[in-house]
Amino acid sequence: MTDQAPAPLPESPGITDIPGKPVSASRTTLSHIMTHNDTNLLGTVHGGVIMKLVDDAAGAVAGRHSGGPAVTASMDEMAFLEPVRVGDLVHVKAQVNWTGRTSMEVGVRVLAERWNESAPATQVGSAYLVFAAVDADGKPRRVPPVMAETERDRRRNQEAQIRRTHRLARRRAIVELREKRAADGIED
Repeated sequence: MTDQAPAPLPESPGITDIPGKPVSASRTTLSHIMTHNDTNLLGTVHGGVIMKLVDDAAGAVAGRHSGGPAVTASMDEMAFLEPVRVGDLVHVKAQVNWTGRTSMEVGVRVLAERWNESAPATQVGSAYLVFAAVDADGKPRRVPPVMAETERDRRRNQEAQIRRTHRLARRRAIVELREKRAADGIED
């Protein structure tokens, strides 16, 4: 093991003039106790409540990493693995996985500690969100590259690049389909 700083992750072209930031500089955990106000008709915590906590934690991470305002551009792969119940202490852990020129992917894990058990927290959900850094006028602004500190960080960065490739391919395919339908005179 060396005392050298970790090597930065691959950067997008043109970002080299902005110093990188390590993953740990913006990593955060938001914790919240679930109450009856958070429940759905089944008596478990409403998925929308969890999604808001996910967006809040991810937004804090994106703002920290980018050094200013960042807005949610998309949320994908929100997975609910187990129900959350009233009284559960929910921990939402978020970190930057990947950065582009003006955007970044934030990965989020949702854990719950059952109020009536002494067992460790279990993962109850996960999500990936893309944030765009914006200036005071709401225009995109550049973000620093993210620097991996662990092998897990490097794996998350690689997986984030795969998700980005899929998001872009999906968007292209939809645009092409709509253009073809319009060219064929098909109105939606």
